Amino acid sequence: MSDHLKLTRDAATRTATLWFDRPASRNALTVAMWSAIPALVAEVAADDAVRVLFVRGAGGTFAAGADIAEMPTVYASEAAALANDERIQGAMQALETSAKPTIALIEGACVGGGCGLALACDFRFAAEGARFGITPAKLGLVYGAADSRRLVEAVGLSAARDLLFTGRLVDAGRALAIGLVDEVVAPEELEDFGLEQAARLAAASSWSISAQKEVLGLLRAGADGHPRSRALFGQSFTGPDFQEGYAAFTQKRPPRF
Repeated sequence: MSDHLKLTRDAATRTATLWFDRPASRNALTVAMWSAIPALVAEVAADDAVRVLFVRGAGGTFAAGADIAEMPTVYASEAAALANDERIQGAMQALETSAKPTIALIEGACVGGGCGLALACDFRFAAEGARFGITPAKLGLVYGAADSRRLVEAVGLSAARDLLFTGRLVDAGRALAIGLVDEVVAPEELEDFGLEQAARLAAASSWSISAQKEVLGLLRAGADGHPRSRALFGQSFTGPDFQEGYAAFTQKRPPRF
């Protein structure tokens, strides 16, 4: 566990928040932080009281990327760099494949690995004034395949080329225009906006959301006819959530999942 990650829960809203908590370093991500993220996401997944996971940074910054101070070690050799990427991809995959919906609430800098983590979330809501960038081209590096795939899925190939080839930073308005974020709101409205979306998600069937996320993952892998996808579709008609949802529909009342 990293001292610079914090997991909080709010029973009233049925949410948890994974905080990047190094505000003095603009929440730059250390090796220990990357390594600790999967276990924290798994902890949330195992908590039946939590329906939605927020991801955000303390002190008005989401995350400014990897910790520069660690670069001489993690980039000391090709083997070291690949080992470090395994840790990073473990964190990204944990968020992307989380059975529970994830929402990145973004303020300030969301750059490099920070932007990658935001892209691994299901939704990205940004405050006005947030800035985004993916900067390997400024370091003579290559953005990996899984990270590149998530970027292309969000913004399309042309906008991905622009961000990757130039390494430039874009503001929240541009990020919204290209699909890098889903909504932009005033800074003082960001938390309430996120809670409104979380309430909608919490009111829906958690089984449906989990299964749908799995189906979407299969589609990303090019397996639209995968037997698992068909099985999930069929199982949905026999599960308790469908029984409740159908009863609520016929009785003209909200479902109680």
